[in-house]
Amino acid sequence: MSKYFSLFRENIVHLHSISRITYRLSMNKILYASLVVALFTSCASSYNVTGSSSLSALDGSKLYLKALKSGEIRNIDSCDVVHGEFHFAGLLDTVRVADLFMDDEVLLPVVLEEGDIQVKIGPAGPSVGGTPLNDSLYSFLDKHNQLINQMNELGHKQNQMILEGIDEETIAEQLNAEAARITAEEDDLVTKFIEDNFDNVLGPGVFRMIVSQYRFPILTPQIEYIMSKATDTFKKDRFVKEYYATAQENEERMNGLKEPAGAVPAQTPAPAQLATDSLMPQAAPLTNVPKP
Repeated sequence: MSKYFSLFRENIVHLHSISRITYRLSMNKILYASLVVALFTSCASSYNVTGSSSLSALDGSKLYLKALKSGEIRNIDSCDVVHGEFHFAGLLDTVRVADLFMDDEVLLPVVLEEGDIQVKIGPAGPSVGGTPLNDSLYSFLDKHNQLINQMNELGHKQNQMILEGIDEETIAEQLNAEAARITAEEDDLVTKFIEDNFDNVLGPGVFRMIVSQYRFPILTPQIEYIMSKATDTFKKDRFVKEYYATAQENEERMNGLKEPAGAVPAQTPAPAQLATDSLMPQAAPLTNVPKP
């Protein structure tokens, strides 16, 4: 009888040992999985956007961060403006240029990159900074808006010259010369900025801004020059690649070199649209913050 009790005790001890081993293996797997998640999280980049607004029109509004992903504008994040403050934060799979929306209206561009991004919106306009690419983008936008303001001032100058009794021919000659100078400066500013940023998100991002003025993809001397100087990284950007290919097809159709079978001939843009080579004709800034 004692022999059977001895064997029974040995089996119990053996089963208990197996249970301990199984428990340890399970715990090891859990710890390993937790470690992997922790390491992945610690290695992943994140963005942090802190914003403030002194405009009553924004208070209580819902803001959205949206970006072009896989050829579509998609929501990335959203938040409410509470007492003039708002905040976005999340993991960052890649650095990208996003747009800040209020409802369906674009307010301003912001580069989602690692670091603490500061957004300020006030009567004088928006500013975004705190990270390298945002600092660079808004330094460019400030210079661009200065040229926009110079162009808009020409209308006031024209009225003043008329009141002073200056003849129309002299007014036209002087103002056309000033407009041409401002337009040339704006073209140089935009082109150089894109060239300097071919290999990061700012190059394609600003390219998208300048071509958004056109009703459909077209080629201009400025665009042709940019593409002739572009790096492979810039040319392979999905938006740039698709825009340029479509613009080339449209150019061929307008020149009668290409017409799909059974297709309705493409409408040729007005001469002013074909000739325009900059953002200046629309004389509008690249941000769209509501007025106080």
